[in-house]
Amino acid sequence: MNERILIVDDEADFAAGLARLLRSGFPDLEVEVCTSPREALGALERQEPSVLLTDLRMPEMDGLELMQHALGRDPNLTVVLLTAHGSIETAVSALKGGAYDFLTKPIKREDLNRCVSRCLERSRLMRENSRLRSLMSRSELQRTLIGDTPCMRRLKDTIAAVAASDYTVLVRGESGTGKELVAASIHALSERAKRPLMTVNCPAIPDQLLESELFGHVKGAFTGAEKAHKGMFQAAAGGTIVLDEIGDISMNIQTKLLRVLQDRLVRPVGGTASQKADARIIASTNRPLEQKIRSGEFREDLFYRLNVLTIVTPPLRERVDDIPLLADHFLGVCCAEMRLPQKRLSPEATVCLCSRAWPGNVRELQNFIRRLAVFCPGELVEPFHLRFVEGQAECAPCSDEAPLAPYKDAKSLVLEDFTRRYVERLLEGTRGNISEAARVSGLERVSLQKILRRLGIGPADGR
Repeated sequence: MNERILIVDDEADFAAGLARLLRSGFPDLEVEVCTSPREALGALERQEPSVLLTDLRMPEMDGLELMQHALGRDPNLTVVLLTAHGSIETAVSALKGGAYDFLTKPIKREDLNRCVSRCLERSRLMRENSRLRSLMSRSELQRTLIGDTPCMRRLKDTIAAVAASDYTVLVRGESGTGKELVAASIHALSERAKRPLMTVNCPAIPDQLLESELFGHVKGAFTGAEKAHKGMFQAAAGGTIVLDEIGDISMNIQTKLLRVLQDRLVRPVGGTASQKADARIIASTNRPLEQKIRSGEFREDLFYRLNVLTIVTPPLRERVDDIPLLADHFLGVCCAEMRLPQKRLSPEATVCLCSRAWPGNVRELQNFIRRLAVFCPGELVEPFHLRFVEGQAECAPCSDEAPLAPYKDAKSLVLEDFTRRYVERLLEGTRGNISEAARVSGLERVSLQKILRRLGIGPADGR
């Protein structure tokens, strides 16, 4: 990447002289001169410089204001302020505002060269840190977001970019597409990762309690409020709050949430004083918010406050090629959770999974794989296991000469055989521990003991 410095000074002769000094001292450095802050804003739009060298006192906009605009676009930009009115107070104000250094006119060549050398070295370090952070972000996303289809690669790139900012995010997508995982990934890759991540499922909480849950309440605010309660916005201070299914909140809560987004202040229920809300907001929804706006169910101004950055999670039907990766991953996780030997999908079973419709998206696939892990007694998952889980189990094939058994008897034999193999594998995996076997299988201990007695199977230690 070519290193570039942007000089901003309303005195054209001074700016041109400064550019000549820099070009002689740094032959490989690209130098651009602007004689007004407005012109400089246009230059910043076109290409990001490595270093911004700006005069402090200029008409229309001073150097501090220009610096804030520049740092808002690129927080890692190295800024040096120049002034003929140097003072300790001005220098401290500039450094607190984000400047890297401060030079006083008239500027000596050696001071300028020394300052710019340090600035360029800082810029290189910041750029390298950003590159390494980006690589680490993508590596982390590869582990948490399974899939390598084009839409998933775009999703991961978008998450990495969004995580580097601190703006409000709206995550949209169908139910079961991983919106919660996307929100958690944004938080984990952001500067707020070491601070709390708070998630609230908005529709799951009654409206009269949601306000208290979000904003807190003071003692005596309502019947039963025997002590003050800190809301999620306060608990998530410095971190991230995820408002899951934001499209289902009432107009009353929408109004109060809009106030938080506008002023970054929260007022507890029953309180008179507002408190600062330093939490990044990530909202998610599977609802068509534009349609809800037209029907008067969702505030348009709140929508625009939430919709600063948008991420759309793709449905599973748009990433069918990811199904084998997802299925293998979920199967491995399920076997590990149940402490069973690793199972694997046969090629035929994988084809069946890819050809099946998944209206519930990744969540439906995950739950289906969980059932497969439980009900497949062997280490290889075959298509008939899929049909069994779907409630379409077939009898073992019979020879042409063998008489066909009645449906009820044939079904009983298949179920009996499956139950025996399942229980034997269950006890083997739990080393005969009945309590652990009941927990893993989801059966009541008494029910499991009845099955064991019926099959004549005894645990190793009877626990």
